[in-house]
Amino acid sequence: MSDSYRALFCIFAATMSEGTPRRRFLTSSVTIVVSVSLVLIMMGLLGVLVLKARDVATYVKENIKITAFLDQDSKDVDVIALQKSIDAEPWRRSTEFVSKEDAAKKLQEDLGEDFVRTLGFNPLQPSIEIFLKADYANNDSIKWIEKNLREDSRIKDVYYQKDMVSAVNERMGSISLVILIFSAVLLFIAVGLIFNTIRLSIYSQRFLIRTMNLVGATQRFIRRPFVTKGILNGILGALIAIVITTGIVLMLDKNFQELDLIKVADVQTLGILCLMQIVLGIIITWISTAFAVRKFIRQGTDALYTN
Repeated sequence: MSDSYRALFCIFAATMSEGTPRRRFLTSSVTIVVSVSLVLIMMGLLGVLVLKARDVATYVKENIKITAFLDQDSKDVDVIALQKSIDAEPWRRSTEFVSKEDAAKKLQEDLGEDFVRTLGFNPLQPSIEIFLKADYANNDSIKWIEKNLREDSRIKDVYYQKDMVSAVNERMGSISLVILIFSAVLLFIAVGLIFNTIRLSIYSQRFLIRTMNLVGATQRFIRRPFVTKGILNGILGALIAIVITTGIVLMLDKNFQELDLIKVADVQTLGILCLMQIVLGIIITWISTAFAVRKFIRQGTDALYTN
């Protein structure tokens, strides 16, 4: 280490060894850690909400049903062959064969009366209920699937609730857009709050920065200890946020089991969410600290007393 850099370190150490500046520095660090933690807790819970919204959207879409009606006199061999051919399609999630007897029993339960005895025969047709994968549960894909099903001579008619499909996709799209906009606004506000907190903490060190600058220290050399401290604060804040976020999720899952929060995503996805909290904590504190120090480095001496 050169003599000039050793002198700079001595200046920094001597300044920080004084009681009041050191206490002020530690207090500002605690403030930054708490601020980062609160922001990342909100972002973590918002991430869980996004995962839950995606999970709910997938559940709703995968319960959209297409009913393929068969001929009254369809043979079991033909029904099994048709069901196997549908099961081989990439858009199929599951299929279920409903005989005309089962269909009549279900309709009797819904109506509360035995319509078969009244009519003297069962007018219902056997059918195959087809449940789609979420990626194919949209109007364009279902129209294409409907067209292909109708081309099969074993299928007499195809029915699905078109209005429900449109409503599901429109509402899920709107919900996703609202969550995305809310996330962006929250992140913008959070970054602004953390930036101001870090700027105020570095404000108390502006004369030290100016002194280092006057004795010939480079901007990179001056920024390094502040940025390093900021990154450490960001990591600490992220770890605290992960612990608290996990605790909140576990508490909600225990008291509101119907939310099924623990199964909202696999362990890998939740691990990525925790990793993103750490990365976000590092990036926010890194950039905020670097810009704040840069501002005071470039200020003139007079400005240090007025700002």
